[in-house]
Amino acid sequence: MGVACAGALHGGVVLSTSEHIFPGWAGTPLAERLSAELGLPAAVLNDARAAAWGEARLGLGQGVREFMFVTVSTGIGAGLVLDGRLHQAGNGLDAELGLTLAPRAAPASGLRFLEREASGRALDEQARALGFAGSRELCDAAETGHPQAQAAHSRSAFLLAWKLADVGALLGVTRVALGGSVGLRPGYREQVEWALSEMPTRHTPEVVPAALGADAGLIGAALWAREQRA
Repeated sequence: MGVACAGALHGGVVLSTSEHIFPGWAGTPLAERLSAELGLPAAVLNDARAAAWGEARLGLGQGVREFMFVTVSTGIGAGLVLDGRLHQAGNGLDAELGLTLAPRAAPASGLRFLEREASGRALDEQARALGFAGSRELCDAAETGHPQAQAAHSRSAFLLAWKLADVGALLGVTRVALGGSVGLRPGYREQVEWALSEMPTRHTPEVVPAALGADAGLIGAALWAREQRA
C-alpha cells in the first residue's frame, strides 16, 4: 500500500505538519499503524515527493537525472529527484521550496516563507484586497489585462522563478514540472518562463506542465510502494 501524506515525513513517521493540517500528528508512525490496521505492508511519502516520483517515472521527468516537481496550489510543495533517485532528508525537509524565504510585498519589509507570498492562498488574500473572489478570478483577470491583477500574478511567478533558478544553480536541476491549480494554468507557467528568461541561462531549468495532473501523488505513492517491495 502506497500513501501520499501532507507534512514532513521520514521512514514512514510523521515528523511535523502545519498547524491547519493533521494537528497533533507529529511523531505518528504512520506506515506502521496503517500496516497493522489493514494487514498490508505500507510505504508513506510526503504528497509532493510522491507526485515528483510519479512524474519522474511516468511523466515528464522520465530520463531526466536532476528533476523537480513543484505544485503551486493552496501552498507550494516540491519534490526532488537527484541522480535518478528521490531525495529524502532525515529531517523531512527534502524539497520544502515553500519554506524558503522571499521578500514581503511593499509596503512591508523583511522576509517570510515563499508560500506566504506566492501560493494560491497568498493570491487569494491579494485577490480579496483587489475586490476579486479568489485566486482563480485574479488569475483570470490578469490573463485578460487587468493591471493590478497582472502585478500580483507576475510577482508570484517571478518569486517562484527566482527560487527555481537557485535550485538549478545549487543542484543542477534541468527540468521542473509545474502542477497544482495555479501552477497548471498556462498563463502562470508562461509568466514563470518569462521571468526565467531574464535570469542567467546556464542554471535556469526548463519548465513544463506536470503530465499526470491531480493523480501524480497517487501514482507516485503506488509506484514507490511497489518498488520498496521489489
